[in-house]
Amino acid sequence: MTENSGGLPASAANPGGIKQAVRLAKLRAESARQASPFLTSKEAAFYLGLAVITLRGMRRKGTGPRCRKHGRDWRYHIDDLDAWSLAATRGGTHG
Repeated sequence: MTENSGGLPASAANPGGIKQAVRLAKLRAESARQASPFLTSKEAAFYLGLAVITLRGMRRKGTGPRCRKHGRDWRYHIDDLDAWSLAATRGGTHG
C-alpha cells in the first residue's frame, strides 16, 4: 500500500478510503497494545494525526495527552491518547 506525504495510505485521500484508513489505524493501535502500549513522540503524533512539534508544544503547555518520561524520552500510552482524543470530540459540524 502506498502512502501520501502525510503518512496516510493514499486511499485515505478520497472519501471511499476513509473507512479503510480508520480500519488500518485500529489495526495499528491493536498491534501497538500487544507489542508495547507506550509510543514515542513521533509514533504518538502519527497516531493522532499531528506534527511532532505540535505534540511537543502541547506537552509543554499542558494541553496535550498524558505522557510520562522513561529515562530521557517522553512516552505516550496508547490508552491515554485515545482518552485525550475522545475528550476533545465535539458534536455536529464545526469549522
